[in-house]
Amino acid sequence: MISEKQDSGSLAPLLPVDQNQRQLFEDERSGGGSISGAIFNISTGMVGAGIMSIPATFKVLGVIPSFFVILLVGYFVEVTVDFLLKYTHSGQSESYGGLMAESFGKFGSVALQICVMITNLGALIIYLIIIGDVLSGNNSDGSVHLGTLQEWFGIHWWTSRAFSVLFVVVFFMLPLLCFKRIDSLKHASAISILLAVLFVVICSIMAIHAMWEGKTQKLRLVPDFSHGVSFPDLFTTIPVFATAFGCHVNVHPVRAELGRPSEMTSAVRISLILCVAIYFAVGFFGYLLFGDAIMADMLVNFDQASDSLIGTVLNDIVRLSYAIHLMLVFPVMNYSLRVNVDELIFPKRPLLATETLRFFTLTCMLLSFIYGGAVAFPNIWYFFQFMGTTTVMCIMFIFPSSIVLRDAHNISTTREKILAVLVIIFAIGTSSVAMYSNIATYIARK
Repeated sequence: MISEKQDSGSLAPLLPVDQNQRQLFEDERSGGGSISGAIFNISTGMVGAGIMSIPATFKVLGVIPSFFVILLVGYFVEVTVDFLLKYTHSGQSESYGGLMAESFGKFGSVALQICVMITNLGALIIYLIIIGDVLSGNNSDGSVHLGTLQEWFGIHWWTSRAFSVLFVVVFFMLPLLCFKRIDSLKHASAISILLAVLFVVICSIMAIHAMWEGKTQKLRLVPDFSHGVSFPDLFTTIPVFATAFGCHVNVHPVRAELGRPSEMTSAVRISLILCVAIYFAVGFFGYLLFGDAIMADMLVNFDQASDSLIGTVLNDIVRLSYAIHLMLVFPVMNYSLRVNVDELIFPKRPLLATETLRFFTLTCMLLSFIYGGAVAFPNIWYFFQFMGTTTVMCIMFIFPSSIVLRDAHNISTTREKILAVLVIIFAIGTSSVAMYSNIATYIARK
């Protein structure tokens, strides 16, 4: 039985296939995507909404520990992606779900699909919520924040959240979601990365300018336990970094369209280096700019009146560039969501991309559900934290390490098994403490 998840003739089976079929997949790859396209698509899958929460982690951890945690999480991501690629090369499977099925049977593939669905659905709803906040503002926690459309044109029905988000969904999101190959999104992904870099550059300039004028606060290099930071609070930052580095579900779709699949390891490593630089820069300069006033979503800090025209323009550029960045990240995240939903509902049906009606029907249904969630629930950051401590940890760390420990093909080395155990301990330990801290904080506020 084969359940494939790939677009426009590029095949990626879910379950094991025979050698003739495997040769067909290799033939289909010839002339496929470039390594630059793979780097942009992998990087775009990482640099999403999580980037806005990174500066707040610097306030909790301090600058020096934050830098080492970023490196540690990045290293574990590289290790677990290598686990997946090694078993992909050695086994019969061409997808993450296939590896889970080889190691743990149907239960393994279904568990992965459910985690991907929860994670990606939640992330895409959050993307639309943030876009709605930028365009139409919000009034959470009793305070009103105007969006850019409302600041420019006033409050009207066509500047409301429901209409502005619907406009974006229909005229920006839907056309990009109609591409049947993930490699077709490489140009959109390249633009999204450039916008993320632009965001970092603007933050850096604003922070340096504020420092020149003496308006910045002293940076906290290490955790300050005397000002409300507890030891369990330190672990709540790990899910934020983990979510920011999440790329595992896109590795196999991108690899399946890569002209030389062996280049996937290099593409992932280059993407990790790029993202480490972006995350440390945005964390450092964001914290330098706003200090202890930094919000969990740094974008809210830019929603303020400036005493100069240049400051107002920069605030609007930062907010709009990030909103456009999320619009371009959305199709890449939706790609893995769509194929996993299709695999779960139609495990015995042909390739999704070969059935046009099913492809567009599923695309429109998912997009409608995500839009409804974004309009109905204007703030789901608690759900975002839940994902970071549960499903994201499973997808990124626990499942790949479990595949190595299961060792279905007897290829795992002692070093790899030791690393797998350490990764699992890291994931479960930090997630448990983070969940305890979040629950305790929530109860205390009640």
